[in-house]
Amino acid sequence: MKKQFNRMKQLANQTVGRAEKTEVLSDDLLQIERRMELVRVVSHNTHKKMASCLQGHIGADAEKRHKKLPLTALSQAMMEGGNQLGEDSLIGKMMEVCGDAENRLASELMQHELQIEKDVLDPLSQLAEVEIPNILKQRKQLAKLVLDYDSAKARISWLQTCTVSSPKKATTLDTLSR
Repeated sequence: MKKQFNRMKQLANQTVGRAEKTEVLSDDLLQIERRMELVRVVSHNTHKKMASCLQGHIGADAEKRHKKLPLTALSQAMMEGGNQLGEDSLIGKMMEVCGDAENRLASELMQHELQIEKDVLDPLSQLAEVEIPNILKQRKQLAKLVLDYDSAKARISWLQTCTVSSPKKATTLDTLSR
């Protein structure tokens, strides 16, 4: 129980800044840690907003995405309407040409959205969901290891002062340093 109390006391001193900080836990690193969560939230929200702007479905393959675009449905309706009016009528030919143009526009839109997903959305998602949580996890591990290091350093210092004041305890220090 006393060991846990001393560990929590060390952690509190390290956090507040009263204790001597090691070189690993500089103030810049602590400020960066505070901003990491903000960056994660911003990345996540940006990903959601950009994904909602896309007309296709994220993650779907190209053909499924192309079929579900509104332009594709409109182009098919125009082509069918042109076929119903007949190839001889000018309006029927015009509807087929417009349907074909809209189909090509749908293909271009689908390619553009796939490129946006690959270049922007996937890296944002990777940053928010994988990289930042890993950084924060490693930062906590670093803080724990630094705390252990500080504790060991304090114990060695205490043992050295004990051996100076009482030479009989020198054997204890020798056994710990091995």
